[in-house]
Amino acid sequence: MRHLTAWDADASLLNPLSAGPPGLLSSADYLEGVVQLAPLGLSYDAWLFHLQLHELIALARRFPETSVILNHVGGPPGAGVYIGRRAKTFQTCATDMRTLATCTNITVKLGGLGMRINGFGFADQIDPPSSEELAAAWRPYILTCIEVFGAERCMFESNFPVDKGSYSYICCWNAFKRLTAGASRTEQRALFSKTARRVYRIAAHVNN
Repeated sequence: MRHLTAWDADASLLNPLSAGPPGLLSSADYLEGVVQLAPLGLSYDAWLFHLQLHELIALARRFPETSVILNHVGGPPGAGVYIGRRAKTFQTCATDMRTLATCTNITVKLGGLGMRINGFGFADQIDPPSSEELAAAWRPYILTCIEVFGAERCMFESNFPVDKGSYSYICCWNAFKRLTAGASRTEQRALFSKTARRVYRIAAHVNN
């Protein structure tokens, strides 16, 4: 089950067609819905911004039996009021991600950084970025998640077609390969397939 709960005081970051109200993750009515998931064998995908991570921490602790998947490395924005504040935003996000990692029911999706709200400017370049450029830009976010959660609790995501305006699908996955070139075969298998199969209960038809 996935629900978009992304909210920020800067309305320019929000999709007016799908933006949720502030505090949705902690509202009584919303939590009444979340509590139904685990008994039904369902997981919960969370798409939010980094300043909402404390709300997700509280939710994950309240429902330890529910598998919670955090989308887009925690949602660090780089547009709007966050322009020029990348270092501070990253540190805030990294700190809360370390706390979130203490919740053993949390898994993280690594990707989704091609949206304009992330502020990397890939969509505005004359030429599309290379996989080397993507890997360099994403390195702090993705490697921090892997360090904090471990490969067994992380999985790569393309976020296509949303990210298609910034780079190609092939370039995206080549960047992931560059970022994990030094990882062990076991870690690579987890990041590229095993974690996703386990979390989403997907049968493995081929060995890799």
